[in-house]
Amino acid sequence: MLLELLLLCLAAFCAGFIDAIVGGGGLLQTPAILVILPQYPVATLLGTTKIPSISGTAFAAWRYSRHVAIDWRLMAYVAALAFGGAVLGAYCVTLIDNAVIKPVILFVLIGVAAYSYFNKSFGQPVAVEHSRLQQMVVGMLAGLIIGFYDGLIGPGTGTFFILVFIALLGYDFLHASASAKLINMATNLAAICYFAGTGHILYEFAIPMAVCNMGGAYFGTRLALLKGNKFIRVFFLVVVFGTILRLAWDVFG
Repeated sequence: MLLELLLLCLAAFCAGFIDAIVGGGGLLQTPAILVILPQYPVATLLGTTKIPSISGTAFAAWRYSRHVAIDWRLMAYVAALAFGGAVLGAYCVTLIDNAVIKPVILFVLIGVAAYSYFNKSFGQPVAVEHSRLQQMVVGMLAGLIIGFYDGLIGPGTGTFFILVFIALLGYDFLHASASAKLINMATNLAAICYFAGTGHILYEFAIPMAVCNMGGAYFGTRLALLKGNKFIRVFFLVVVFGTILRLAWDVFG
């Protein structure tokens, strides 16, 4: 058990580091726990990863909030819809075949990667002419849809939120990443409520992993704040590519 715990803590640290910068830590943490603890039900393993995920995300959100201006009122509304969407997505896991949805997400991500790579100005602050009401509607709709995706499938949720904040609300990478952490906290909390209520969390693994995930989040946010938008853009592309490979493996592997 000690070796398994050490390996999971290492994976949690790396996941926290990646997730703090551009999201996508689940691409590393989720496969790791599935491989290291194959004797447990998948639902239990997924539930266990939500404790370190929310711990690292909360720490990263706190760190960002000290250095980056955040639209707290807008994020509160988006988080509320994302929470509801995640609960609905978790419920629908038993009703909708992921094999139908994943190919669609895969092709969307390929388009995102191509657009982000060839559009060099993507991720730079842009003046988007939305009224306050339009901002609310766009943000809340995105929160509901991506929150549903997080509850249903999961990997790359933070990355999708960053994409929405940049493309639809005109944020730069740094502000988008900071804001995405707050919304990701809501979706993780929704999953924890669902999995804890059904007894699907291994706390003996989840708590040490949470500490390590926060450690990774500390170094990730520090590096992101130090390096700024250009660095985050490159990291964003790397994580999107990793998400594409992961989903391609699920679809075709």
